[in-house]
Amino acid sequence: MKDSPRHFLDPLDLVKLRDVMNLTSGRSEIIVGLIDGPVAIGMPNLPSKNIREVPGPVSGKCASGSSAACAHGTLVASILAAERGSAAPAICPSCTLLLRPIFEETTSDTHADPAQSAPTATPGKLAEAIVDCIRYGARVINLSAALAGPALNNARELEQALDFAAIKGVVIVAAAGNQAAVGSSIITRHPWVIPVAACDTWGRPLHYSNLGSSIAKRGVSAPGENVLSLSSDGKPRTFAGTSAAAPFVTGTIALLWSEFPNAAASEIVLSVTQAQKRRRTSIVPPLLDALGSYRSIQTKSSSAFRTRYQ
Repeated sequence: MKDSPRHFLDPLDLVKLRDVMNLTSGRSEIIVGLIDGPVAIGMPNLPSKNIREVPGPVSGKCASGSSAACAHGTLVASILAAERGSAAPAICPSCTLLLRPIFEETTSDTHADPAQSAPTATPGKLAEAIVDCIRYGARVINLSAALAGPALNNARELEQALDFAAIKGVVIVAAAGNQAAVGSSIITRHPWVIPVAACDTWGRPLHYSNLGSSIAKRGVSAPGENVLSLSSDGKPRTFAGTSAAAPFVTGTIALLWSEFPNAAASEIVLSVTQAQKRRRTSIVPPLLDALGSYRSIQTKSSSAFRTRYQ
């Protein structure tokens, strides 16, 4: 996280999301799970009317607005749920935002480097949060947490939680990470997860964004540089990294489901990732095309309607 620059390209236009946002602000029955830090609920331009909390070990509401946990959670939440017309992208404010924090307010370092600012969680705690969000009705879950702890490759509990999401048709969108690594994690290589890499204002991958074959095969790139959102005091602040990129994808999915509530989860995932068009040799995922995803589902829906009533 860093101070706002004077000039930058609009990330919504970069991924053709504004065109979809002009059609809808979402529907309250579409529940977006946010697994992150606590959020400054009720601050200016982030009203509480469409925000719910999952009872858990960490409160969904910030206890200290100066903590890194609160800052991170609020920045991500504002990209999704801030009021239209505010400084934040405010992608799907009419959807219901379901808060399930996984990290506590233990530090006041709100100016952390973007490569270090993502929350960390053990596989077990992350698995519990995913299952909780599913049980409380989430249709899509935004996950911006790095894994911590030993034996990550053997974290069967987390794999089972991701499998549970697939069975229930709950889409998992996960930040790819900011370690400048080429490879995968237990999260990004799971076949049901949409990993999100971060790109600059021209659509080029950021130097610190994790990349890899599984990320390129099933993921997308989204804006992760100079993303203007709202800090925990309600003031505009830029956000960077894959944590900033992930909610652009999550918000797109929420809007698609708002417009096409009967679409299957697999159809939503395919429309966003366009996996059938991938170059299998690449380690860089394609740029999110929200309008293209909308048109893809619209075409299939129209075709299904004609077939049914001919």
